[in-house]
Amino acid sequence: MSETMSLMQGTLDVLILRTLAWEPMHSYAVARWIRERTGGTLVVEDAPLYKALHRLEHAGALDATWGISENNRRARYYTLTPAGRAMLRKSEADWRRYAAAVFAVLEPV
Repeated sequence: MSETMSLMQGTLDVLILRTLAWEPMHSYAVARWIRERTGGTLVVEDAPLYKALHRLEHAGALDATWGISENNRRARYYTLTPAGRAMLRKSEADWRRYAAAVFAVLEPV
């Protein structure tokens, strides 16, 4: 059984961008996709998720429109913009470089 981990600062934006690269989603679906994709290891809390979604929308990385969720409720659906795709490519490259550096330090000598 995996343990739930807190997200490191700066991680949430790239996780949201990657999630929305698949398809437009509402906030609950974004959180659920991240939790399921990580086997429950990463759980995104509501407040940080909404702050990040609004920050990314304000930065032009996301567009938001109102729609109806699978539960027949009104929900905001977020879509990645071209600027968001560019931000995702840069963020992924930065995170991969960062992770490689951390793993290099963790490897036995």
